[in-house]
Amino acid sequence: MDEGNCSSLTQFVFVGITNNPGMKVTLFTMFLVVYFINLLANLGMIILIRMDSQLHTPMYYFLSHLSFCDLCYSTAIGPKMLVDIFAKNKSIPFSGCTLQFFVSCAFVDSECLLLAVMAFDRYKAISNPLVYAVSMSNRVCSGLMIGVYMVGIADALVHTTLAFRLCFCGSNEINHFFCDLPPLFLLSCSDTQINELVIVTIFGFIELSSVSGVLVSYCYIILSVMRIRSVEGRFKVFSTCTSHLTAVTIFQGTLLFTYFRPSSSYSLDQDKMTSLFYTLVIPMLNPLIYSLRNKDVKQALEKVKTKKCF
Repeated sequence: MDEGNCSSLTQFVFVGITNNPGMKVTLFTMFLVVYFINLLANLGMIILIRMDSQLHTPMYYFLSHLSFCDLCYSTAIGPKMLVDIFAKNKSIPFSGCTLQFFVSCAFVDSECLLLAVMAFDRYKAISNPLVYAVSMSNRVCSGLMIGVYMVGIADALVHTTLAFRLCFCGSNEINHFFCDLPPLFLLSCSDTQINELVIVTIFGFIELSSVSGVLVSYCYIILSVMRIRSVEGRFKVFSTCTSHLTAVTIFQGTLLFTYFRPSSSYSLDQDKMTSLFYTLVIPMLNPLIYSLRNKDVKQALEKVKTKKCF
């Protein structure tokens, strides 16, 4: 494509979730409640872990970063989406679209890898409990988190640079509620094969590494659990892993369906629904999954309630 034929877009316009006036109030109310719970639950989880000294362990350190990732990418998308439900002008500046995609991509990637790190942490805690504090020291945990964020930012930088250097010489209307790669590719009059190849290669590698890390960690966890003789002991170990497994299954399953299904089966309306799920619903579910099934978090909440009473 000749670069001279590229128009210099200054903004994009979102189609949004729906143009049905009868659905707007219902959708706005529903997603406002979801985002409010998401904000309250994730901020609450971060503050609770910082406040309670009993939660100053590697598991909760990683959990606080999971809440931070959920908070960041959902906030990059949620407020704008809510405003656009009733807005007549659903435009976003070119630079704003770039920033929105970069932030959401960086923290979604980081969460992918973080879930694998959390599985590794569970493996270390269950298989070698006596040396767990040494093998998962503050220095090790900080190093793992720095690596997670560096990979997330690097991947987001690559995708952002490639996507926003494409030629957009037709419509500037994005049939979506946020700036994402598939609908942007549909607007471009450039060849997007390189972009698609990079998604499959780099993001595919991140996904494969994350899923493989989780599977390998849980294989070792199962082997460690099989050595425990008491049924009660086995149940206690498995109960500490169910929350993480639930979060991994929901998050990774949704991402794989969104970005790695055949292009022939791609549907923008279907993509909107799955995107709503992983950008708003999953960030709300994660803190609820970990708090409702976790005795330590429940005890920490009881302490906070007791302090307020006195």
